[in-house]
Amino acid sequence: MRRALVTGGSGAIGAAIARRLAAAGHHVYVHAHGGPARAEAVAAEIAAAGGSAEPVVFDVTDAEATRAALERLLEAGALQILVNNAGVHDDAVMPGMRREQWSRVIDVSLNGFFNVTQPLLLPMIRTRWGRIVNLSSVAALAGNAGQVNYAAAKAGLHGAARSLALELASRGITVNTVAPGIIASPAADGVFAKETIERLVPMKRAGRPEEVADLVNFLASESAGYISGQLISINGAMI
Repeated sequence: MRRALVTGGSGAIGAAIARRLAAAGHHVYVHAHGGPARAEAVAAEIAAAGGSAEPVVFDVTDAEATRAALERLLEAGALQILVNNAGVHDDAVMPGMRREQWSRVIDVSLNGFFNVTQPLLLPMIRTRWGRIVNLSSVAALAGNAGQVNYAAAKAGLHGAARSLALELASRGITVNTVAPGIIASPAADGVFAKETIERLVPMKRAGRPEEVADLVNFLASESAGYISGQLISINGAMI
């Protein structure tokens, strides 16, 4: 049984990914920071369905706290599957954007990627097998007014993943990025009306978290061992 960590596992997409990885037979650490009760509920739901999971709580922007939490997980051995899903929105058009809005969004998505990924690499390398999947966004590819900070943070993951894939290619470790479009969730439902989705998405619907989870699960599988350094969009033909 391989061990997987899903950051932001308490959200709609993160929870779906955690469930799917658990269904594939992995032990899943469901990470949260602001919503620990939700992470506990997701882990309990997985266990009730016959899977193996447990919640883990830390702030990905706090490098020392993150390293300490990961060291506790590494006591049981390497984590061979990592899904960097943690991210936040703090939207504003750039002329009115506060520095704190810029810094917070960059901090969670991009610095959080480093804080979580870097401590796990050497243990993963020693096993000669690993899967790292980063969650980006269509906003990083097409842009989105009011999300300069978010688009910059998620676009940064593309370059980081591509470079890390080259570093790890000979070690049996793949690194890929998944860029969802409009995915049904409480957050998206409050922003995108049905008419807006039909106008923006050629498939005329929002994606489902489970569809993203299926893609991530494939990239984390043995079958995807020759796929690395790639950016894969899942957006209903938006771009």
